[in-house]
Amino acid sequence: MKIALFYGSTTGNTEDIAEIVQATLGSDTVDLFDVAEESLTEAAAYDFVILGIPTWDYGEIQSEWEDVWDDVDEIDFNGKAVALYGLGDQVGYGEWFLDAMGLLHDKVLARGGRMIGYWPTEGYQFEASKALTKDGKQFVGLALDEDCQNELTDQRVKQWLEQITAEFKGA
Repeated sequence: MKIALFYGSTTGNTEDIAEIVQATLGSDTVDLFDVAEESLTEAAAYDFVILGIPTWDYGEIQSEWEDVWDDVDEIDFNGKAVALYGLGDQVGYGEWFLDAMGLLHDKVLARGGRMIGYWPTEGYQFEASKALTKDGKQFVGLALDEDCQNELTDQRVKQWLEQITAEFKGA
């Protein structure tokens, strides 16, 4: 199983998570792609894709993702299992927590992606999010808050990787 992981990172947090994913699953399994340097068209060569995106300010797309945002619409995700992880600040920006991940989810889903890796909302305190499932009980991907809950990141990533690895294998 070969996995492509695309991320955009301004402060380095989203990149750090990408590197943890690669180190945990193995560099022979996960290929990293920084969206600032690599084309999203590379996803065409993979059946398994992970996308990492932080939310900025008031629910905004991170700048490097914003630069390639329209490119997502050109990718055929049919037949691909896609998992997302997002970073945000649930206290300082609780009205827009992980909105960028929700917007990316909707774009990939519209392009045929089979979305996996949904994550429970328990343990988070936020006002609103575009990254919630319709029933509001799950995020559309792994929710990380390096500003307010960084002590929970390692365990959350480990648990999520176990979950998506099983879901990828079931794809």
